[in-house]
Amino acid sequence: MDMDCDIFISGGGVAGLTAAAAFGAAGFRVVCADPAPPVTEALAEGADLRTTAFLQPARTLLEEAGIWPHLAPHATPLRIMRIVDAGGAEPEARVTRDFDSADIGPEPFGWNLPNWLLRREILCHIDELGTVDFRPGTGFRSMLTRESEARVVLSDGSRLRTRLVIGADGRDSPVREAAGIDARTYRYGQKAVTCAMTHNAPHDNISTEIHRTGGPFTLVPLPDHEGRPCSALVWMAPGAEVQRLIALPDAAFEAEATERSAGLYGPLSLVTRRTTWPIISRVAGRMSAERTALMAEAAHVMPPIGAQGLNTSLADLACLLGLVRAAPEALGTRAMLDRYHRRRHPDVLLRVQGIDALNRASMASAPALRDLRAAGIEALHGMAPVRRGLMRLGLGAR
Repeated sequence: MDMDCDIFISGGGVAGLTAAAAFGAAGFRVVCADPAPPVTEALAEGADLRTTAFLQPARTLLEEAGIWPHLAPHATPLRIMRIVDAGGAEPEARVTRDFDSADIGPEPFGWNLPNWLLRREILCHIDELGTVDFRPGTGFRSMLTRESEARVVLSDGSRLRTRLVIGADGRDSPVREAAGIDARTYRYGQKAVTCAMTHNAPHDNISTEIHRTGGPFTLVPLPDHEGRPCSALVWMAPGAEVQRLIALPDAAFEAEATERSAGLYGPLSLVTRRTTWPIISRVAGRMSAERTALMAEAAHVMPPIGAQGLNTSLADLACLLGLVRAAPEALGTRAMLDRYHRRRHPDVLLRVQGIDALNRASMASAPALRDLRAAGIEALHGMAPVRRGLMRLGLGAR
């Protein structure tokens, strides 16, 4: 019998929707389901106020999928990654080093966009395709796989027969659980505060990551807000400290954020409400099972450092899409999915372990460890071949 679709995707976040659009644009029949309807307005309840920096390889994938024209008018280029150590006795910048994209080519490192806007624009593109059936408000319930197919049951009772199931359904992935794949978790006792803030000094398309203790404080460029420079803030700190920050009145939070920023951009003022989420690292033992592929946070979770999270997810998608395009008749077969696991899992392990090490270094509170961190920043930046190699690695080179 004919399949109900070629590919079923569990998860309608940015990664899942991008996968649906990419496979749909390639001519495959796709069903994508998510139990939570997407929130596509910044002021709506439940809006994801975080931002995503798409690095150069991700833009190539988005162009091929036909998504980039929807995003380009809203994207803010990231040309310099500035690392600041403020780990001295006072919260002041004592080491500042710029990693400039011009050192490795003419293009910016990447382009930053709000997550709620990404959902809106990707859904707009999906609506233009005739190959994607997006089912918001409907979740994955269970699946039964065989060598030739997967049979999926959704939360509304509907059933699908498909050649491939993609789990892009988050860090507690129901698809990963149904496939019997384990995952290892690293906990830090951290959470992150995220919001958008305006400031006096222009950001000049510089993403600034400030290290003191507890985790990085990162300002990522956004378009101006009401004529003032604006950045997305990701402030990582111990969980109890984050709860205290969230409970502060706006003026008090702005004052503490300004101090934690070492005053680099002048007084910081809130534009959006503050939201929080827990910081962990997690990596699945495998990225595939019978008729099943894991990608994005279903396969790996890492702290938001160096724009690695979603870009690693899109590297998963690019690999899987490339394998499917090369041999569409082998979609979902054991050989294809084993090849996907072998190609992606080593890179995922490398990035999760690398970000884990960077995060632990950023959490250092002992003065001697903070001094060592500052010296490390200076040493890595001072060796030009190493600096360029790190930048290429961050963009996805191996």
